[in-house]
Amino acid sequence: MYTLHIANKNYSSWSLRPWILFRELHIPFAEYSHPFNQDHGRQQSEFAVFSPTSCVPVLEDGGTTIWDSLAIVEYVAEEHPEVWPEDKKARAWARSACAEMHAGFSALRSECGMNCSLRVDLHSRSEALQAELARLDRLFCDGLSRFGGLFLAGSRFTAVDAFFAPVVFRVRTYDLELSELSSEYVQHMLELRGMRAWYEAALQETARLPMYEDKSRVGQIIQDYRN
Repeated sequence: MYTLHIANKNYSSWSLRPWILFRELHIPFAEYSHPFNQDHGRQQSEFAVFSPTSCVPVLEDGGTTIWDSLAIVEYVAEEHPEVWPEDKKARAWARSACAEMHAGFSALRSECGMNCSLRVDLHSRSEALQAELARLDRLFCDGLSRFGGLFLAGSRFTAVDAFFAPVVFRVRTYDLELSELSSEYVQHMLELRGMRAWYEAALQETARLPMYEDKSRVGQIIQDYRN
């Protein structure tokens, strides 16, 4: 069985990707959570025990260690081909979209940091963020229209949906405007059993790290759904 090392569900967008992939595709795995630490040096030392880069996520499979979410997805796909769409064109599109998400959308990451439990009213949207939201909307609509499914590359959940799962939470947290088709996809994703499980677990976490909680630079917190 795979062992997946992740961090806080409320904060760790990178951890969500392989976690939701395994959950939605019913791939068995053991989960180990390593909370982020306000002392970055201490966190680096603690994470170095299992991670070559002191980052999450990390997958262990016997004596093999795989780090980085994209590498994890490709490794697991060798044993579980359902990770990617069956259709060659859909598979190529999905891989391209994953790579774009993996390397891009820097304004979205910076201005709309992951925090599942909050609802934030943004002061404004920078030109860079607006451009990335427009690109995100085109990307969603392209996949949904081209492959005709409820998911980005067809009728079933695949790795490309896992890669955009953190964006789905960001759309809700910051009330980001998308087209009707993209918004329907976001709502469908939020209703998945795995996404609901991640969210409920995030609400139970007690960590309150300022770097993830302070939204004064970008907006005003209007709701916190944690107990």
